Amino acid sequence: MASNTELCNANIVAIGGGHGLGRILSALSEYGSLVTGIVTTTDNGGSTGRIRACQGGIAWGDTRNCINQLITEPSVGSMIFEYRFRGTGELNGHNLGNLMLKALDNLSIRPLDAINLIRDMLKVETQIVPMSEHPADLAAMTPEGNIICGETSVDELAEIPQRLYVEPAVPATKEAVSAIENADVILLGPGSFLTSVMPPLLLKEMGTALKNSKAKIIFVTNLDKENGPAGMMSLETMLHWCERSMGGRHLDGILTDKHHEDLPARYNQIIEDLASSNHEWRHDREKLKHAVDKLVVAR
Repeated sequence: MASNTELCNANIVAIGGGHGLGRILSALSEYGSLVTGIVTTTDNGGSTGRIRACQGGIAWGDTRNCINQLITEPSVGSMIFEYRFRGTGELNGHNLGNLMLKALDNLSIRPLDAINLIRDMLKVETQIVPMSEHPADLAAMTPEGNIICGETSVDELAEIPQRLYVEPAVPATKEAVSAIENADVILLGPGSFLTSVMPPLLLKEMGTALKNSKAKIIFVTNLDKENGPAGMMSLETMLHWCERSMGGRHLDGILTDKHHEDLPARYNQIIEDLASSNHEWRHDREKLKHAVDKLVVAR
């Protein structure tokens, strides 16, 4: 079991999208500002996509989802932030948290300022940093050489894309790069592999920082098979894509709930019971926390 001293001295970075990243961050919330979530900002679906279509800017949905999962003290502010409009008008389906973040973004110098204002208001200590503060979309090239653009289009592909990239090639947020450079443990996933885990890794500065990082870099597997093209990928292929984006740097471990016999021996499989007792496909927060505690001690 990790000692308080070991945990208090460890900087942990988690990279991904809304649901999976939010789960990790909420599991580690008691470590406060020692934990940094680097959030994907390329979503173009749902409320987020509609806001981007009419107002531009980065996608806010994944950031909002992470903040929602980190709220530990219910309040009027948290109720407002989590509110979703229903009805037949233009507001139907919009999440008020997305609109609040966009409004604060318009009033702020940087999108990160908007996030920090919301964190302060909702008493969220965990640091949350967008992968980039510049608007961009996820794009993919199909095996036939066709280019498709947008996360929703990538999710709807009938085959594994030949390659992914972020269009345009935006710079990574400097705070995200700094967090990686100062990290002791870096977690990739869980979450949608192509549309949550991969986009931050595709940014040049992010890939370089991960390549040069002295941290222990761990890939956290999902507990169930994904739908869409990611569900057609083997775990070994996913790990290869991650390592390729990090300039060939090898992963230090795979945090998983079962042994994968088809993985090459060079992959260190860290097998833990991670599933929630009432939802086998969802990671249990307390089990995740204990698993990460062990990684911190063993670093």
